[in-house]
Amino acid sequence: MSSPYDQEIDDLLALYQRRRAEAAETRRRINEVTGTATAPRQTVKATVSSQGDVTAIEFPSGAYHRLAPKELSEILLTTIRQARAKAMEQVAELTSLALPPGVGAADLLQGRVDPTALLPEQPGGPDLVHEYLEHGVPERARAVRQSDAGGSGV
Repeated sequence: MSSPYDQEIDDLLALYQRRRAEAAETRRRINEVTGTATAPRQTVKATVSSQGDVTAIEFPSGAYHRLAPKELSEILLTTIRQARAKAMEQVAELTSLALPPGVGAADLLQGRVDPTALLPEQPGGPDLVHEYLEHGVPERARAVRQSDAGGSGV
């Protein structure tokens, strides 16, 4: 015997699975993000991953030859910071979802939290809901329905 809630429960479970799949897709897209910045006079070009790891350093021109080591170092660090900021902006655009308590946006944006780990494989809920999903109308609910129907067993 089906309940009037069967379709609603099926819809909720389908929604849950869609949201979990969306979280996995968001994580995939985050992993593809890169940020690139080029210093003035094309002294240096830096590329970083979505987690801010430097993935490439290029010297597009010979301008770096004319710089003192300290000046080149400062330009390099500044360019890397700019590339990281660009990558974080892109990641922030991808993650416009509400985060659960205890999960900081920085952790998510820096790849320290896997969005799929925020949603368990199976949804939680009261024992009564799990009993219903596994066995249909729970005995407690059946007893209430029978008393409401005047004990007719409907």
